Amino acid sequence: MPATKSVKLNTGAEMPTLGLGTWKSGTGEVAHAVEFALKNGYKHIDTATAYENEAEVGQGIKASGVPRESFFLTTKLNNNDHLRVEEALDSSLKALGTEYLDLWLMHWPAPMVQDLSGPDRSIDWLDTWKKMVEVYKANPGKLKAIGVSNFCVDWLKRLLDNSDVVPAVNQIELHPSCTQEELVELCRQKGIVVTAYSPLGSNDSPLLSSEIVKKIAEKHNVHPATVLISLQANKPGVNVLSKSVTNSRIISNLNVIDLTDEEIKELQGIKTNHFRVCHPNWTGWGSLGFSDCE
Repeated sequence: MPATKSVKLNTGAEMPTLGLGTWKSGTGEVAHAVEFALKNGYKHIDTATAYENEAEVGQGIKASGVPRESFFLTTKLNNNDHLRVEEALDSSLKALGTEYLDLWLMHWPAPMVQDLSGPDRSIDWLDTWKKMVEVYKANPGKLKAIGVSNFCVDWLKRLLDNSDVVPAVNQIELHPSCTQEELVELCRQKGIVVTAYSPLGSNDSPLLSSEIVKKIAEKHNVHPATVLISLQANKPGVNVLSKSVTNSRIISNLNVIDLTDEEIKELQGIKTNHFRVCHPNWTGWGSLGFSDCE
């Protein structure tokens, strides 16, 4: 499956295949990265209230001078905002300096107390989703699409059984040590685009030194990171986020390549210890509803 420039959402909108992720980008670096990325061909910027950089992302957007309608913008509802959905949306719009979002995601199905010190089990994330649907339907000028993030198979099935709106996107961790194949297939069957984050595995990931990755990178004369990013971009119904604040790497990450079916099979079959960069245990909800990466 060759890489494409965009994937179609169930709303009919086109979402760029490659986006700039801003998770863990340092304060003082994000605005430049966003500005540089937009000026050099990126068509999707991804952030979240939890990253505490929406205002800086907004500064980068403004500094780029790139018309708002020419790129796709995603942010996410924070875990401690499950009881203030509409207010949280307006706060994100204000911080980003934009009148609308192309995509708004529930960051985790894990409502938390205000100080983020632990879970608030009195709140059902399904009620939060229903409120997001209500806000989405009432505000087409503010929200072009809504979706979820870090949803496992069981929780996604629960949502689908109880909602008349199918999420446009499920943003999840995807790389050869966390393939989540059952979840990806479920999303594909239901017309939900999968956005892959952490495609390299992590900073200084052991995947970058995999002999399989290096062999394929040498064949295509690209950096090993390009191979891992391209792996996700070559899957039907999947797009991918790359993250960097370095100009040269931001440019390099744009170089998505076509992979053969055999190369994809090799990459998916890399035998390393399965690991997650962002395991749901951090939320305090434990791994309820989550399975280990296949």
